Parts: sequence; C-alpha cells; structure tokens
Amino acid sequence: MLFPELFKQLEAVRWNMATDIPWDRFDASLLSEEQAQTIKMNAITEWAALPATEMFLRDNRDDSDFSAFMSVWFFEEQKHSLVLMEYLRRFRPDLVPTEEELHEVRFEFDPAPALETLMLHFCGEIRLNHWYRRAAEWHTEPVIKAIYETLSKDEARHGGAYLRYMKRAMNKFGDEARAAFAKVGVLMASARRTAQALHPTNLHVNEKLFPRDTVQSRLPNPDWLEHWLDQQIQFDAVWESKVVERILHNMSLLMERSFASVQELNRFRKEITQKLAAVTASQVKPA
Repeated sequence: MLFPELFKQLEAVRWNMATDIPWDRFDASLLSEEQAQTIKMNAITEWAALPATEMFLRDNRDDSDFSAFMSVWFFEEQKHSLVLMEYLRRFRPDLVPTEEELHEVRFEFDPAPALETLMLHFCGEIRLNHWYRRAAEWHTEPVIKAIYETLSKDEARHGGAYLRYMKRAMNKFGDEARAAFAKVGVLMASARRTAQALHPTNLHVNEKLFPRDTVQSRLPNPDWLEHWLDQQIQFDAVWESKVVERILHNMSLLMERSFASVQELNRFRKEITQKLAAVTASQVKPA
C-alpha cells in the first residue's frame, strides 16, 4: 500500500496556518480591489475538492489504498480554501464567501473511468502548481504572495502522489492504464488548441446539469478563470509550455519512452490503442 508512506511524507512537510503564514507582514496599500476579488473566486474554486473527493470515493470503491489517500488530499485541498478565506476574513471580510456560495460548487459528478480521472487530476495538479506560481508573482501584497507560494508547493506534492498511484496502476493494469494515461495526457497537454483552460474545475462533469456542470460555471463570476489567466496573472504561451513540458517529462518517465512533443505522445496513444484492440480481437471466439 502507498497510503502509509505518502501520509508520512506529506505529514512531514505540512504547514501550519497559524504559524507558517506571515500574517503580520500584511500591507493594505499593496492589495488592489481586483486582486482581492480573485482571492474570493479562488477560495470557492478550492472548495470544489469536496465534490471531487466524493467522486473519487464513489469511483474507487474497490481501491481502499487510494481511497484512504483521499483523506490527506481532501484535508490539504480544503485547507487551501480555508487559508484564502482566512486571508479575506482578516483583511477583506466583505469578500468572505458565504456558505451558499461554497455549497453551490458541491454537485454530483457523473461516473467516469477511474484511470482517466486519475490522470486528469495528475495533470490538474501540475497546471495548478504553475498557475499558483504565476499568481504569487502577479500579486503585490506580501501575505497573499506567500500563501500562493505555499499552495503551489502543495499542488506539486499532490501531483507526485498521484504519479505514484499511476505507476501502481500500470503494474496492475498494463496497457489499459497506459492507454488511459496517454489519452488524457494528449488532451491536457493540448491547451493551446482549446478555447478554455484545461483543468478539472473547468470541464463538464454532469450531463443533466449542462451547461452549469463545471465548477467555474457555478461561481459568482463564471467568467473569472479566463480573465484571471489571460488578463491578470497573464498565463501566456511561455507558462503554458512549462505545463506541457512537465506533463511530457512525467509521461516519459512513466512509460519509459521519450516524448518530446504532444504529437509523439499521441502516436504512442494510437500504438497502445491498436495493441489493445488486437488483443481484444484475438480473444473473441468464432461463433
């Protein structure tokens, strides 16, 4: 089981909200109104770890190891929401999200293949690590800069933990896992070709609720994310390339095969898919 070791590793570096955040360094003159508004939207977005955890537990009932790990992931992700809300409570109490605003992003996600969801969230952690690094650079107020730097490190560690479970899945499921990971990897590394940000909170997850079936669509300002990325933290092509590089690097390590581009990863996906189809065909007995 991976959970006991991952618990120890994450416990050893866990930060304390009361003592590890430099609250006494707050400088009101360095916090603009638009910056404060983004903190509220981000606090609500992080609250969506709640429905994501419910999804993970439902779709991984046969995997107690991974389900136990969710206890740590869920705690740390909800803590991200809490520290952002604590910042607002101390310095902009008028912007603290209401319980109703938080509850709005708790809705059921449709069942999805567990392996693809695992890869989706692995890529999501990589992307969020880079978003928060950029947010820390964009903000001018010292305390929120420190908070985003702290959160970005958490997201990187979570990505590493998901990678451990992906390696385990490959040992258990072989090419089935490779095909699932490559499929989602191609999607998540192709953000420059899409009109929207490719992150789990911005993907449609409940057909009956469409179009209000993304986390972002249920925020007080549904257009916040795109504006934050494009106009505020300016997550441009240079930063997007960093995300793609990390996805391809980790896929190369995972598959023990070098992928220098999304196109190479896609060719690998096609190879594995064809291999699986051939195996399936060979197992079909003539009537």
